[in-house]
Amino acid sequence: MINVNDLKNGMVIEYDGQLCEILEFMHVLQNKVAYVRVKMRNLRTGARIETALKGSDTKFKLCFIERREMQYIYPTQDSYAFMDNETYEQIEIPMQNLSWEKNFLTEGMNCDLLFYGQEVLTIELPDKVTLDITECDPAIKGDNTSRKKAVTSTGLVITVPVFLSVGDKVIVSTADGSYVSRA
Repeated sequence: MINVNDLKNGMVIEYDGQLCEILEFMHVLQNKVAYVRVKMRNLRTGARIETALKGSDTKFKLCFIERREMQYIYPTQDSYAFMDNETYEQIEIPMQNLSWEKNFLTEGMNCDLLFYGQEVLTIELPDKVTLDITECDPAIKGDNTSRKKAVTSTGLVITVPVFLSVGDKVIVSTADGSYVSRA
């Protein structure tokens, strides 16, 4: 058990029965009252929580989260299958748990899966991924200033420069789904 004053960024604690990762914390003294302002992310739902915690008597259970690199191998009817590269163990994660991440999953890519005991919490993608453009309007000769919509091989719709066309590879940010550069 740890108290409020021992919190650090990146720690995972049990807060109101949920697993929460500390994103930011700040010790505040206001009107002679001390408290800690905390921003957390619920690892099961992805929800962001902002709260003020008072008193050093508040204690939290520190949770150990295991991170294992696994390879995405294929989608099934209602889940995504991942394989451990060392043990060849396969794990399936329901599609509804990866609603954002599915936009960046390509067969054979490696990503980190976060486990709490035997429970799979979520996956962590690389910061940037390379995707193929499968649909877009044709390029306009001489127009290098505007942008157009394109659809990637995963179904993600992004805005790209007009000189790109079907079959080109692009680098996309997994944080916000934006075009970064040509691959």
